[in-house]
Amino acid sequence: MSSNDKKRRFSFSSYHFKRKAVLYIILTAIALLTVIPFIWTLSTALKGPNEAVFSMPPNFIPKDFTLDNFIEVWQTLPIPLYFWNSLIITFWGMILPILLATLAGFPLARMNFKGKNIIFIIIIATMMVPAEATMIPIYLILNKIGLLGTFTGVVLPIAVNAFGIFLMRQAFLNIPREIEESAIIDGANVFQIWWKILLPMVKPMIATLGILSFIGAWNSFLWPLIVLRDESMHPLTLGLYKLDGAFEASTRAVATGSIIALVPVIIIFLLLQRHFINSATSGSIKG
Repeated sequence: MSSNDKKRRFSFSSYHFKRKAVLYIILTAIALLTVIPFIWTLSTALKGPNEAVFSMPPNFIPKDFTLDNFIEVWQTLPIPLYFWNSLIITFWGMILPILLATLAGFPLARMNFKGKNIIFIIIIATMMVPAEATMIPIYLILNKIGLLGTFTGVVLPIAVNAFGIFLMRQAFLNIPREIEESAIIDGANVFQIWWKILLPMVKPMIATLGILSFIGAWNSFLWPLIVLRDESMHPLTLGLYKLDGAFEASTRAVATGSIIALVPVIIIFLLLQRHFINSATSGSIKG
């Protein structure tokens, strides 16, 4: 091997190493920016009344460690009730978008009918409309049909998810046509093809949509605040809003409530992370 070839190879490997190093540094910085607020919130929730919440430099390891903040928040507010209300809203806010997105994405990807592309473009166009712009019309409609003050009124507007339909359409498009044709030859009808063959093949994307829908419904604040008048129907997010100023050390209380509210999200992600990662790496977005 000539000296020029050796230099060229060394130069290429050096460039490759530097590029990877820069990438890792950027990813590490992003990870720290994401994790540090969570660590600070957890640390604040575990700090006693004699320890400063705000300090420079920040103290992430509590010196006055205590669980009293969790006990106080749990005893002062009806956390189990708020938790149950959040579970009701989140369950339907996750199941309905998945069901409707898979039902809508299937014909948009696998069937040929007049106006299919126009319908898909209209669905995608709705993603450009801010949710705040539709709140007043939806509120008036719900008031007209008597759904204000109900969980149905909270869940109904988020049941149809344009982004979810887009995801499921792309996932169905990625499945080879030969599989569907073989099922038709074997005598399978449209429902059987959708339910028994195609849905199991897009489980990673369903899990991804489930995680996104769960987080969106669980963290919803403004819409439940507008729709639900009865405080006994408030979800956990509205309950946390009451923590600010309800305690002498409101910062610790809010941090404690935030950690309590975060636990279900972490559990759901841990349960579905394998499918979530698979959907991110499978290259399922197809034109």
